[in-house]
Amino acid sequence: MGDKGGDNHSEVTDFILVGIRVRPELHNLLFLLFLIIYGMVLLGNLSMIGIIVTDPRLNTPMYFFLGNLSVIDLSYSTVIVPKAMANILSQKKTISFAGCVAQLFLYALFMVTEAFVLAAMAYDRFIAICNPLLYSVRMSRSVCIQLVAGSYLCGWVSSILQISVTFSMSFCASRVIDHFYCDSNPIEKISCSNTFINKMVSFSLAVLIILPTIVVIVVSYMYIVSTVLKIPSSEGRKKAFSTCTSHLGVVSLLYGTVSFVYLTPPNNPELRKVASVCYILFTPMLNPLIYSLRNKDVKDAMKRVLWKKKLSF
Repeated sequence: MGDKGGDNHSEVTDFILVGIRVRPELHNLLFLLFLIIYGMVLLGNLSMIGIIVTDPRLNTPMYFFLGNLSVIDLSYSTVIVPKAMANILSQKKTISFAGCVAQLFLYALFMVTEAFVLAAMAYDRFIAICNPLLYSVRMSRSVCIQLVAGSYLCGWVSSILQISVTFSMSFCASRVIDHFYCDSNPIEKISCSNTFINKMVSFSLAVLIILPTIVVIVVSYMYIVSTVLKIPSSEGRKKAFSTCTSHLGVVSLLYGTVSFVYLTPPNNPELRKVASVCYILFTPMLNPLIYSLRNKDVKDAMKRVLWKKKLSF
């Protein structure tokens, strides 16, 4: 249904997700690869959340944001990966119309929210290093909650706009989405509607999301670098920079993989799928590793947890 069905999207009850094109004998290997990496995503992010929640020494704004970042990474990966894994082994490879709407909505929600949370984390580091005496006031618990809530609100609004324009299109031409999840670009390609408004809304949302978050991050780090360079001792400079390196690593990873996804030529869908795997699987897998390997507080908290477990045995 939906291949022949008139000119109204309501006649489409489901879509077919083509997935990543590999030889049939490689399907099991691809499934195993997704399973292993997704398992690492679950383990890394759930461990990070557990450590932050249970260790009172990590009850600070920076780790409040980091905990939320782990929730977001875990969420957008879970929105896509289990269904993609099921379709690898399935002959039908279908997703319901409602499921496709929900998947795109949640994916866009968490992706946009993550960008704003990372900007909030940059602001947190700016206040901590450039205005340490005002840190407890400027980054109080209520302020942190408001920043995270505002990030989710921005994600929610942008997602509503995105799915509104995407699924108001007609799908009389085809219901076959050349991707392993529901994304706006491949959905546009199977529409028989004029996609000009859709493209303009997507572009406007991208500008309104990327520009302010990048500006906040860049300006924050400009002030941070200027302040740190004024610290007389090399040990002091190293300590100040050490609190920022993990965040910079995560920001670089996020914007690097997202750029890879959306700057990939549209005439090369398979490369775009590989780029999407990097963002959806590798980014949430690596983020906890970056923070645990480069952050002394997290490493100490992990040691305390492991020591308690050892003593319990």
